[in-house]
Amino acid sequence: MKWFRSPFFWFLLALLTTAGLAAIGPQEKTLGENVRIVYLHGAWVLAAEVFLALAALTGLLGILARHGRMHAWSQALGRTGLVFWIVYLPLSLWAMQANWNGLFLGEPRFRIAFIFAVTGVLLQFGLAFLSHPVFTSLANFLFFAALLIALRQADYVMHPPPSPIFSSGNLALELYFIGMVFLTLSAAYFLTRWWLQKQT
Repeated sequence: MKWFRSPFFWFLLALLTTAGLAAIGPQEKTLGENVRIVYLHGAWVLAAEVFLALAALTGLLGILARHGRMHAWSQALGRTGLVFWIVYLPLSLWAMQANWNGLFLGEPRFRIAFIFAVTGVLLQFGLAFLSHPVFTSLANFLFFAALLIALRQADYVMHPPPSPIFSSGNLALELYFIGMVFLTLSAAYFLTRWWLQKQT
């Protein structure tokens, strides 16, 4: 049962569990069952941001401490964060189409997401080619810093703050979304472990 010990198996299991939980999520009086896509979209982008942030943090620590293992973690975390960031784009389009009957590709935060997805893919290919741990850690730190600045400066159009879930006053809904986030983060963790396993 070697497959049972594989991080990729647990990654797939966490994904299936997340999809199952999304399918039975609570409905909302305005969006109906289509709000479940919004729940999944929200949990997914949060996981992407968390893992890109962790890639930046471990990369910075690796540079400052000159610790090779930190560089390895930064690379794995960065790849995971980018995978989740890329998948977030079609989820975002799906949420737009299902809930607003159209695609608003000019939406500021979606435009930024697309630009950084393309940049991230090109960056990771370049870093894989160079195969230099310090460059990878530095690039992960700078990539997340640039993303953070871009998102902070972007206008809110279809993503109005504060969070509609945590401002709803519905405890059951909030706990459900927290469960979605936990499962999505778990999937990202197991994917990161798989990347680390591939490095050895």
